[in-house]
Amino acid sequence: MGAPLRVRGRWPAYAGAAAALAAALTAGPLPAATAAPAAPARPGAPTEAAPTGGGLVMVLDSSGSMAEDDGSGATRIESAREAVGTVVDAMPDGYPTGLRVYGADRPSGCTDTRLAVPVEELDRGRIKDAVADVKPKGDTPIGYSLQRAARDLPERPPGALGHRSILLVSDGEDSCGTPDPCEVAERLGETGGAFGALRIDTVGFQVGGRARDELKCIAEKGHGAYYDAPDADALARQLQRAARLSADGYRFRGDPVEGGLARRGAADIAPGQYLDSIGAGETKWYAAELDAASAADFGVTAVPQPGVPVAYGDGIELELHATDDYDTRCDAQRDIFGQDEGAQPLTNAVSRIPSDEGGETCDAAGRYLLSVHRTSDPGSDQARWPLELVFGEEEPLPDGVTPAQSEPEYGPAGEEGAALPTAAPEDITGGTGFNDAKALGPGVWRDELLPAQMRFYKVDVGWGQQLRYRVEFANEPTLDGAAGVSSFADTDLYAPGRSVVGDGPFSSDRSYYGEPVASDLGTVPVSWTNRYETDTEVVPVRRGGAYYLSVSLGPEAARFAENTAIGVVLRVDVLGEEKSGPRHGAPAVANDKGGDKGGGGGDGKGARAGADEESSDSVLPLAGGIAGAVLLVGAGAAFVIVRNRKRPATPEAAAGNGVRGGW
Repeated sequence: MGAPLRVRGRWPAYAGAAAALAAALTAGPLPAATAAPAAPARPGAPTEAAPTGGGLVMVLDSSGSMAEDDGSGATRIESAREAVGTVVDAMPDGYPTGLRVYGADRPSGCTDTRLAVPVEELDRGRIKDAVADVKPKGDTPIGYSLQRAARDLPERPPGALGHRSILLVSDGEDSCGTPDPCEVAERLGETGGAFGALRIDTVGFQVGGRARDELKCIAEKGHGAYYDAPDADALARQLQRAARLSADGYRFRGDPVEGGLARRGAADIAPGQYLDSIGAGETKWYAAELDAASAADFGVTAVPQPGVPVAYGDGIELELHATDDYDTRCDAQRDIFGQDEGAQPLTNAVSRIPSDEGGETCDAAGRYLLSVHRTSDPGSDQARWPLELVFGEEEPLPDGVTPAQSEPEYGPAGEEGAALPTAAPEDITGGTGFNDAKALGPGVWRDELLPAQMRFYKVDVGWGQQLRYRVEFANEPTLDGAAGVSSFADTDLYAPGRSVVGDGPFSSDRSYYGEPVASDLGTVPVSWTNRYETDTEVVPVRRGGAYYLSVSLGPEAARFAENTAIGVVLRVDVLGEEKSGPRHGAPAVANDKGGDKGGGGGDGKGARAGADEESSDSVLPLAGGIAGAVLLVGAGAAFVIVRNRKRPATPEAAAGNGVRGGW
């Protein structure tokens, strides 16, 4: 028989699971002893130069209306100057950033726009000086300025990937009529495919009515987000959010592959890491040759533009089939947003794990087919999504090696009051995805999140050990008039093959109103034999190595959070004594430093790395996130599960873990 379909989303889709999580999702503030601290008093800007191949051009309204008082005693252009200065100060060093203005040079004219600062390596002083020289006087040719801004962005070098963004700031609607701004945004949004696609974000400074509707339309057609700025403080806050999301997006890595659009056209893949894209309603097909003994994981990460419109049931469906006479389904996963606030990355994996006794259809050597299907509501953003595909194989234990028994229980680590580190937090900046996830050890760590953002971290967990962590979301000041507006605060956990680790007894997803809440997750002890268990929080915890955790904040937080970003504290612990390998009776690492640390049982042979060998320089910044609770549906059962994830192995680690390919 084929494997049952497992469904995952931010909210449980079935009554039994929903009831189980309802209390956690609607719980009030945490007790003072566990409440998260206020947001860290630091800019949170990335400290390293972002990858080349992309860039941001800010398009600033300098029309006559920007000379009017904004209600604070300053003119609108004065407030805009200060806001742009705040933005460039928070941008990462070296990120290609330029400035275009319109309405600044002539009293009237529908071609009055110029590139004040080219899109080159960030020069903060030059941009500030250019804004200081702007004298508002003219019309508002938004459509024409967008056309020119798209040409300002650098062409991508051959083989490179880049996230190209326009950030438009306006205090009114287009005054020229031709070309129509929404039509321009739609045409620009259709160019370049998934990786070269253009994103247009808009900020409406003290706008309403038709002007707001037009700016919202531009953002929607341009696969971006609209930000409302009713005053100078909001302008600075929203500009910084949009610019930082652009600069700090998901970094992809992999070799290009073009999945087939039908089974017969499936693209052949070997162990490694790949990049593709998928359109709304499309199915992509890939084929892999598997032997009769190795386990195999096929992890897929889909990264839509952050915060763009999505429906509750939008997502990706993964299936792995044997190519026997019956087209046997070996595994299936469905990963949905489970919310309609806005898009964030989705990640899941399907696996071929040879059965304990052997003789099953999916145990056989041969050609296997992986399908990735994208579901999308007609009202959702229809841009293509980049896909990052990781295929890794795990060699079987050598003959004569008896694995330790499975470890399906959390023990004290699963208790609500389980102790976690309490030291003073150390400031960090999480990664944008799996490829640059921030390495953490046991301790207390502090970061911050923008609305619609997801940060990634990785923690090494050895044989016999278990990961336990809590994410505390800060007590944040909220804006006047934002009462009743809520978002979500979420964490997800992945095993090395990017399989989701189920929630088990934990609550990983919480409603967030700006008041302190905490999300918890953890694993059972790592055991090779966990693969033969049935619980989805146990099965993926079958290899020692790096486990990945993501932390995300919903897009709606932009409507009530007064600070640009909100603070989070991660309390991380790795419990138990690390064993030297998966075998029964393996000694602790401290007593057997030359032992078998990997799934290969200690022979150290037959392993090669794939993903972490940078065979391709394809790196794309594109923001995103993962949302939701995981459900297993089969034989009439529905129950909540936890999530886990794994990182690609380094060549050195792979040699001791019996793995091949993209781990």
